[in-house]
Amino acid sequence: MKKLRQWIEAAFVIGGYRLLGLLPKRLSSDNGGAVARTLGPRLRVSARARRNLRRFMPELGDAGIERTVVEMWDNLGRTAAEYPHLTRFTVFEPDCDIEVAGVEHVDAAKAAGKPIIFFAAHLANWELPGLAAARQGTPVHLVYREANNRHVETLFREGRGAFAAGLIPKGASGARLAMQALKQGKHLGMLLDQKMNDGIAVPFFGVEAMTAPALAILAQRFDCAVLPVRVERVTDGPRFRVTVEAPLPVPRGGDKAADARALMAAVNARMEEWIRARPGQWLWLHRRWPNP
Repeated sequence: MKKLRQWIEAAFVIGGYRLLGLLPKRLSSDNGGAVARTLGPRLRVSARARRNLRRFMPELGDAGIERTVVEMWDNLGRTAAEYPHLTRFTVFEPDCDIEVAGVEHVDAAKAAGKPIIFFAAHLANWELPGLAAARQGTPVHLVYREANNRHVETLFREGRGAFAAGLIPKGASGARLAMQALKQGKHLGMLLDQKMNDGIAVPFFGVEAMTAPALAILAQRFDCAVLPVRVERVTDGPRFRVTVEAPLPVPRGGDKAADARALMAAVNARMEEWIRARPGQWLWLHRRWPNP
């Protein structure tokens, strides 16, 4: 039965992917957003998003929270529908789809001979920083969570593999590949806003949340530049802004555990700032925090 469910799921996902890929990217994005914002808020899982918003952004009020849930689903649907079109997005061209700022921070790190760890959150279309980096001449090895369905995983690897320098699944084998890449002076890209049960407790929205410390450990070991990358959906065009921010200092106080926690606290603080600025573009469906 499990295999049958996986085949059905894969057929649905792959069929939808191929169909959306036949549409112009704006029409595909619009359709994905329309379906998701119509159906998503009615799904049981949306209750988690509402709880998270009431807990961490109560200033939005009931109407603002409901509006944010709708915006979240719209963004999620658009992001999924844009996936077949990733390589068609234009960057570093006149009137391009993706505006990029802060490239000077990338150039400075490369001039200093440092491997770079870029980090982002599940904001707007979170696949775009890897694409922008490749077009800028700094392809990255993307660290990601493998899909539970191996057939769907093949599809994801096809999409990301079109622009990534390499794909590194999370886990013990992935950690070895990440270290090998940095040792060779290559660069990593990470999404760091998800829960990691065996991580370290670090504040996020003022509450201790289990956070993966890999970025801090790798940055300390390989003397990396740690660059925050903010992604924003500017219009439904679809148009985006990718901003590479100034590097975060890597603490070296002598206590590696304390230094790692301090760096990850800075990482969480940056992501929190981005999310508060555009709450409707973040994935509030995560089980990110312990229950109150």
